[in-house]
Amino acid sequence: MKRPIILHPDPRLKKTAEAVPDLTDELRKLADDMLETMYDAPGIGLAAPQVGVLTRLVVLDCVKEEGEAPRPLIMFNPEVVASSDAVNTYEEGCLSIPEQFADVTRPAEVQVRWIDRDGNEQTEGMDGLWATCVQHEIDHLDGKLFIDYLKPLKRQLITRKMQKLKRERARA
Repeated sequence: MKRPIILHPDPRLKKTAEAVPDLTDELRKLADDMLETMYDAPGIGLAAPQVGVLTRLVVLDCVKEEGEAPRPLIMFNPEVVASSDAVNTYEEGCLSIPEQFADVTRPAEVQVRWIDRDGNEQTEGMDGLWATCVQHEIDHLDGKLFIDYLKPLKRQLITRKMQKLKRERARA
């Protein structure tokens, strides 16, 4: 089931999500719904707070090559356990901040640990787009948006554009 994506500014996007103590069928269903929502958007990552659920859950699939098999990842309680000194700058966007993009610099490689859909602990090294995406989504779980990395003026400009977009959608 597709879920509505919360748009910035919204106080729920600035809150810290709660850890998942136990996997339940309800949480697995939420993860499936989030994947459906992300693919439909279309996006490459989505965090539970973006659909109004303050739970430490992210989904991502950064496979972009035509003809390459999708690789959906469901991550409960994801955390970066190590990151490289080397950095990458990517133009980031966000499903909660549509049509707004900005360069963000983050560690180029990260080691991530999480619990998968079956309750098993996973650890994986990620680089490139995967590293950027997983860090962006984990930021959501901590109430941080990609625009929080920008200079105040640019951040305010994007926030004003989003307020205008929300007013226009409310009238439609």
